[in-house]
Amino acid sequence: MKSWGCPNCGKLAYTAEPLPHTEFHPCPGLKGVLAPMIEVGQKVKVLAVVREDYIGREVVRKDDDGRPVMAVVTERPDGSNDCAVFAPTASFGTSAG
Repeated sequence: MKSWGCPNCGKLAYTAEPLPHTEFHPCPGLKGVLAPMIEVGQKVKVLAVVREDYIGREVVRKDDDGRPVMAVVTERPDGSNDCAVFAPTASFGTSAG
């Protein structure tokens, strides 16, 4: 049994999956952004990265405040990190030709 926790909202979860995996959840501490759960006992930071470029008609993931979020980064004390990227999708209008 693995114990998982979120450093931003305090949520706890438990899994019995024997293979390597990471649980994700919509984190209230990151304004609803999908974020990874961390194995209990690890000292890490989980941060949402706001997209700062032009969006146009792309369909992007947004937080509860409507800000576009492009990724969630897990930073470890040893300097290593993981990154979950939320890739946008294109949206094209229809022609009334």
